[in-house]
Amino acid sequence: MKFFIDTADLAEIEVLSATGLVDGVTTNPSLVAQSGRPFLQAVREICAVVPGPVSAEVTATDHETMLAEGRLLAGLAPNVAVKVPLTVDGLKTCKVLAGEGTPVNVTLCFSAGQALLAAKAGAAYISPFVGRLDDAGQDGMDLIAEIVEIYSQYPGLKTEVLVASVRGVKHVVEAACLGADVATIPPAVLRALFEHPLTDRGLAAFLADWEKTGQSILPKQAAE
Repeated sequence: MKFFIDTADLAEIEVLSATGLVDGVTTNPSLVAQSGRPFLQAVREICAVVPGPVSAEVTATDHETMLAEGRLLAGLAPNVAVKVPLTVDGLKTCKVLAGEGTPVNVTLCFSAGQALLAAKAGAAYISPFVGRLDDAGQDGMDLIAEIVEIYSQYPGLKTEVLVASVRGVKHVVEAACLGADVATIPPAVLRALFEHPLTDRGLAAFLADWEKTGQSILPKQAAE
């Protein structure tokens, strides 16, 4: 499974990208607004840090303006993926941009039928929002299972299932078990994936035992 970071915070992206575990970034107008930076500048800066896809979302709702915005965003950097909403105009825009060779992330997906339409429109990614479905009393992972199953029936479909609105480690693990291609994860959730109390306890015990030996793996000068 690929991990995208769901943020527009450049400092967070730089730190997490240094782990070598980040495959891309997703942003949206709300995240960019929180960063306090001009939108186009933020997208350029993120693209310069992350070699993988960076989703940048259009803000228009009509096809013609969406298309113009999408083309502008695609021209900012070679790794931009244009994000469009799952509406009639959004899918029309997706079809055109995909035909021009621009990867498109279709967002705000809440049903398997919508996901099928996005795939037919040539989306590179479909973004089902599992957390928001959970909030509405549904099981977001049921939708992931449905979409993965539908897409698996048609090898010609190249759309990747990008699990969005991730709220915690459980969402990431369940999505991986279901065979989702990507999870877009808030920085705090990625950090939480590293953590387990038994890991901390075990490491502390190992280090205490090692210290008692008085040994050093590296020569003293190298360690300093």
